[in-house]
Amino acid sequence: MKNGPFALVFHTLFMAFLVAPMLVVCLVAFTPEGYLALPTHGASLRWFRRLVEYPEFLSAFRTSLLIAASSSVIAVAFATPAALAIARHRFPGRDALSALFLAPLMIPHVVLGIAFLRFFSSVGLSGTLLGLIVSHVVVIFPFALRMVLAGANGMDRRIEDAALSLGASRATVVRRVMLPLILPGIASGFALSFIQSFDEVTMTVFIASPSTTTLPVMMFNYIQDSIDPLICAVSTLMIVLTVLFMIVVHKFYGLERLFVGETRA
Repeated sequence: MKNGPFALVFHTLFMAFLVAPMLVVCLVAFTPEGYLALPTHGASLRWFRRLVEYPEFLSAFRTSLLIAASSSVIAVAFATPAALAIARHRFPGRDALSALFLAPLMIPHVVLGIAFLRFFSSVGLSGTLLGLIVSHVVVIFPFALRMVLAGANGMDRRIEDAALSLGASRATVVRRVMLPLILPGIASGFALSFIQSFDEVTMTVFIASPSTTTLPVMMFNYIQDSIDPLICAVSTLMIVLTVLFMIVVHKFYGLERLFVGETRA
């Protein structure tokens, strides 16, 4: 079934609405002016060169990558058995446990930030990298759980039974049958968790320290003092790196295979 003219126009406008803000940010990053200006008179790499004068941004970027990667791996590692237990078994307290796992979605991040600040100050983890990773795991765990749970709910139990009837051990079934079947859910959960962790500002600003400042918090603090195209330059680099990463993943593995589970021809 082909889309009609109205659907094509609607999809075009919708995509333009999504892409336009990023395009504007990228254009402003090349302005030679000392302020946010569009259109500009010519193009300049002035603000990209000025990033060299702010090594704090690179340090914050590395910290964000470390926290996002670590917390996402931990969240997915805990979410996978939790999702399998919830999807495959019926036990007392199952609904209450599911609600507990998803509770961070309903709590404002400002409240979480204040709570973590008070708790970490009591146990000596305030402003530490470990404290940030733990807090991010709590925040992103529901996202990982929902994605893995969607994959676990769609898993055909008859495939597992067939493998067991053919002599496969339980460990082999888990490794060769169950995990490949829910791999799209695990990959989606990791990707969504990574994005949420990397982009987290509201809660992180309460518990970050000068030595563990993430890139979003660094950008937030910077624009409080001055608003210039330097922030646009940082944002443009992040957009370019994200696009290049997706291209590399698609080239060597395939986005369909990663997120949908389709095999490449």
